[in-house]
Amino acid sequence: MQSSDWNLPFEIMCDASNYTIGAVLGQRREWKTFVVYYAGRTLNNAQMNYSTTEKELLVVVFALDKFCTYIISSSVIVFTDHMALKYLLSKKDAKARLLWWILLL
Repeated sequence: MQSSDWNLPFEIMCDASNYTIGAVLGQRREWKTFVVYYAGRTLNNAQMNYSTTEKELLVVVFALDKFCTYIISSSVIVFTDHMALKYLLSKKDAKARLLWWILLL
């Protein structure tokens, strides 16, 4: 882990499983990513029943909330391995929970 350079953009790498969510806040310097902060938690019983898309969006919202003191007024790039998140804004029949989380972003 290294201290952050406030002149560089931050990168958030997110992933969710059936039981936990996790995120890493980092910065890329000279083509190498350096970790600034790790965060993760287990899902409660209700969240374990979420669809994969809901879990992947949950971890993005969790990471942005957890790292907000670092990323406020900074450039941020979010990486996730779930391609369906790219199309949520154009989806016409999204669940209310997903729409609420998108508004938070």
